[in-house]
Amino acid sequence: MADELRPGQSVELLKELHILTRDGKLNQDSRRKLKQVYHLVQFIEPLLEQVLADKPDVQLVDHGAGKSYLGFILYDLFFKARQSESPGSRIYGIETREELVRKSEELAQRLDFPGMAFEHLSVADAITSPRLPARVDVVTALHACNTATDDAIHFALKKQARFIVLVPCCQAEVASVLKKNKAQSLARDPLTEIWRHPVHTREFGSQLTNVLRCLQLEAHGYQVTVTELVGWEHSMKNELIVASYRDLPRKRPSERLRGVLQSLGIEELGERFFTEAAEASA
Repeated sequence: MADELRPGQSVELLKELHILTRDGKLNQDSRRKLKQVYHLVQFIEPLLEQVLADKPDVQLVDHGAGKSYLGFILYDLFFKARQSESPGSRIYGIETREELVRKSEELAQRLDFPGMAFEHLSVADAITSPRLPARVDVVTALHACNTATDDAIHFALKKQARFIVLVPCCQAEVASVLKKNKAQSLARDPLTEIWRHPVHTREFGSQLTNVLRCLQLEAHGYQVTVTELVGWEHSMKNELIVASYRDLPRKRPSERLRGVLQSLGIEELGERFFTEAAEASA
């Protein structure tokens, strides 16, 4: 079992997160969980290193944190070893379920993880909350359901995040708008056949949602990469979107975003997938 853990990794934490059994063993299910977490961490650690290369601390906000698996593992593997040289670094777990916030606070205190904070807030409230920094470096949102991922993107844009890491989940809003406007679209464009059947509406709507998110991020100057998460074979929700702010040209992705919305007859979603120009004029 020791060969499968990172050097210095807290066995007590892994037991608390139910990745290890109470006697410190790994079963098949926990091996898969550990593989998933390590795969996510390997994407995020280089981003944290980039931040620390330019400033003395890093501020990471995890939206829809749940039990804060990712935050605790990141703190244990990355932040803990840098406490003395980067005491101002923080991980903030944002969660709407108060009992999970309370349990995470208790666990962080028990493990002596002083750089972790947990807030019982919605994403909208988190944008204006004085308990969070005015600017953050990294925003994560893993399996934030439906529009919660878009709310996390909104938060990241408002906080001028340098990096955004998203694993979207169960997107329904775009599919519902496609369904509502289907009859009108069918009369206008034969490509509507792509999502005419309900199961195709759901599948196409899910993919389209992430396409729109990527265009939106690019329209705010981000470089976007999309890949799959290794070890998430049991779940269809295994798409990983990583956005890095590069101050790239905004005009083309903004035009493409508006063009896609117009072509598919879903212009009403323009407010959710807003571009920098639309935000400035609001």
